[in-house]
Amino acid sequence: MTIVSGKVCVVTVTYGQRWLVLKQVIDRVLLSNCVSRIVVVDNNSTYRIAEHLKDDKITIITNTENLGSAGGYKLGIELAINDSECDYIWLLDDDNLPEINVVEKLVDKYRELPGKSESKALFCLREDRVQHVRIAQGENPLRYYLVPDNFLGFNVFRIFHNQIYKLRDKLRKPTKFKPYVKMPYVPYGGLFFHKNLISIIGLPDKRFFLYVDDSEFSYRITQNCGNIWLIPACKVIDIDKSQGIGYKRKLFHSHLLDEWNFRIYYHVRNRMYFYSKVSIKNNIVFQINKILYLAYLQVISVLSGKQNAYKKLKVAVNDGLNGNLGEANPEKF
Repeated sequence: MTIVSGKVCVVTVTYGQRWLVLKQVIDRVLLSNCVSRIVVVDNNSTYRIAEHLKDDKITIITNTENLGSAGGYKLGIELAINDSECDYIWLLDDDNLPEINVVEKLVDKYRELPGKSESKALFCLREDRVQHVRIAQGENPLRYYLVPDNFLGFNVFRIFHNQIYKLRDKLRKPTKFKPYVKMPYVPYGGLFFHKNLISIIGLPDKRFFLYVDDSEFSYRITQNCGNIWLIPACKVIDIDKSQGIGYKRKLFHSHLLDEWNFRIYYHVRNRMYFYSKVSIKNNIVFQINKILYLAYLQVISVLSGKQNAYKKLKVAVNDGLNGNLGEANPEKF
């Protein structure tokens, strides 16, 4: 058995009626002696969480309204850093089921890797994310992250380049995972760090409300000369699949239009804001990509009968580029 010291505070955010997934996560992390506290941020769930969670290690923050992932994690992390019994903070979504003994492995790996407590973090592998798996196998993260001048992932000047990558993926045999690899930024779910890190990077920006707030938050680590290490040996299973996973592509359709809802609005808006700050290197190239991709989506919207969704998507794009963040008017969805 691995012998470790150092106390870990798990922070998770839940909402709605998600007891069946939350229970699995709580039960799993309670198995670890390293976990000194579990902070559950209740974003106005439809049931009384306190009636189900009665362990002394569990602290519940109850919100009378849904503050989104940004507001929820901000509250949870604030409580954790002020807990004298907490050394490390481990963020988990309410459906992130860790493999057994993952937290012990994280503490060990954290101490093995170089860097001060204010300048490093670890991240668990979530194998339903193909990009993360490929990066764990040695792919360059910059193939997927911070692609210069892209617009919602599209860059006309990289089409040939991307096709070469896809052909190589088909021909390449699966390889073993690296012991650890660097990531530029990561989601909340599976992020592990010492609480001293917050004194350098600050708390999540609640203006994002929902989506991409985790990217912006964790990117501050690498912006401040720190490192985020993906640890493939530490796995987390997504019980509930993330937005967009499982969408079946159809001719003359786009998931951005077919699945338009508040989630896609926030994802598009916040992604535009974040990427406009960190990945636009040549504004002319960015504008070309924007014009071409919006023209493509407009044609798709006519062919698929999704013109209203297209109009709302353009609003989300403009809101992001103009920095109009915060909780949005439901009419935009």
